[in-house]
Amino acid sequence: MLSTLDFSIIILFLVGISAYGIYNSRFNKTSEDYFLAGRDMPWWAAMLSIVATETSVLTFISIPGLAYRDNWFFLQLALGYILGRILVSIFLLPAYFKGGITSIYEVLGDRFGIKIQKTASGIFLITRILADGIRFLATAVIVQVVTGWSLPVAVLVIGVVTIVYTLMGGIRTVVWVDSFQFVLYIGGGLTAIIYILIHSDASFGSMMAQLNDEGKLDIVRWGWDLFSNPWLFFSAVFGGMLLSFASHGADYMMVQRVLSVRNLAGARKAMIGSGIFVFIQFSVFLLAGSLIYIYLGGIELEKDREFSTFIVSELPVGLKGLLLAGVLSAAMSTLSSSINSLASSTTTDWMGKKASIKTSRIISFGWAIVLIGIALVFDESDKAIVVMGLEIASFTYGGLLGLFLLTKIDKDFSQISLICGLVASMLIVFLMKSQGLAWTWFIGFSVLTNLIVVYLVDALVKLRVKTD
Repeated sequence: MLSTLDFSIIILFLVGISAYGIYNSRFNKTSEDYFLAGRDMPWWAAMLSIVATETSVLTFISIPGLAYRDNWFFLQLALGYILGRILVSIFLLPAYFKGGITSIYEVLGDRFGIKIQKTASGIFLITRILADGIRFLATAVIVQVVTGWSLPVAVLVIGVVTIVYTLMGGIRTVVWVDSFQFVLYIGGGLTAIIYILIHSDASFGSMMAQLNDEGKLDIVRWGWDLFSNPWLFFSAVFGGMLLSFASHGADYMMVQRVLSVRNLAGARKAMIGSGIFVFIQFSVFLLAGSLIYIYLGGIELEKDREFSTFIVSELPVGLKGLLLAGVLSAAMSTLSSSINSLASSTTTDWMGKKASIKTSRIISFGWAIVLIGIALVFDESDKAIVVMGLEIASFTYGGLLGLFLLTKIDKDFSQISLICGLVASMLIVFLMKSQGLAWTWFIGFSVLTNLIVVYLVDALVKLRVKTD
């Protein structure tokens, strides 16, 4: 159970965030203010918001667990993340800053027609609803473990507070709160490291030497079974690059942050900088997990509960409250971003930018209820649903990225060929999963399948038109 001091810290944190959202509501005069903060956010705030958005409680808790159980191979993936964001900055961001678009799927609408725009937006909406609804459930389960609250209480506390500051403050509040939350939970990882260094009998050098002798600081893994092992260097870096290229280039929830900055140069700084900060963040969490392994003597703990066990059982009163606030921060940052981006895509892609700020808030509230409802309806026992929810993005990212890449080709494609390419790109992922292919290759093969099918079907359609 939480002490009075720990509980007070958490309550103060929740009340403060809610009050800040209400305070920021005065800046929102139009729907563009609500969804893009008047396109006047500093690039570094957008950068930190991107990092916070992609860092769920699962990341906060599970990355230290990876280092506790194994080593630092995860950094190979993070290196690929940086490369992927460089690709986004070069190939996709320039198009997003032309014409004052609100939703990135407007680029597809301008190039291929409104039906393709709505199709891409629909895929995004379904992906975000399923992925973030289930992710919200998974994070609430972890919050339940570290706070002692029941699962429904954890869902409702996170959900209600997030609704208040997201609906009132819009993306401006989401970005600024995300920036603060990033500092809070990265500080949580550093706090765990400092606590261990102060309270351990061994020096930092001796602990690192022990970890190195046991192979727990290994970063690069070499080998030739690239298509079955996702943690070999080339597989991890290449897979991380394509995953980041797709998630931060074709997923509106991520791109929305950079659209709120003043210009393309700032957007590129935010995008590439976020990859560097993610790498630093993972390094901090991995180091924390490795030091916890030394501090606890390497005892076997429940998988992905290593960091939460350390927080609950080892940290003193007050410090525990700060770390738990970091856990809540990671949970709320992803949920708030999802709510705002779902509403923005709905009003822009499906309502033609005609929604007032009141309507925008109502739509935001509706999507928030849907996400909270998913987390309340399902539970950890629904393993198949939870796994599918967490993996749903891997089925759709390749198809969406393929569409954006096709906009760069100076060729007219029929809408039927584009739809066929999308469907094929998703089906190939099911096939690859059934054959045991490493997940790091899903995006690459999905994009390639999309492009090939679009060209083949388009050629057949035009051939049939000629013969008729």
